[in-house]
Amino acid sequence: MKNTLYDRLGGAEVIRKLANDIAENHLANPLIKTRFEVVENMDKVKEMVFEFICAGTGGPQTYTGKDMLSAHKGMNVSEQEFIAVVDDILAAMDQNNIGETEKNEMLVIAYSLKGEIIRV
Repeated sequence: MKNTLYDRLGGAEVIRKLANDIAENHLANPLIKTRFEVVENMDKVKEMVFEFICAGTGGPQTYTGKDMLSAHKGMNVSEQEFIAVVDDILAAMDQNNIGETEKNEMLVIAYSLKGEIIRV
């Protein structure tokens, strides 16, 4: 039996695709796309999302980005924007045929970060 969420998601290959799809969904989402259209290096953002998901789900990768509070400080992210991001993550998980249990675990992780992202 695969134990870690990382393994159950499908490991690095699936998580890389998931991270790319999340970023693409953000760029297509009218509620938040302006936040992402100004990013100079979207490949770096995708890599940080990949590392963050891997490290946070039990994978061997190390997350080399900023902590969530530092990354979002001064952005004044609204509750609506946060929900839009979570919706994009859910859509990406559906695009990658992630199971319901794993989706729920990912949602718990996302919501656990809410206080470090919204209006900081």
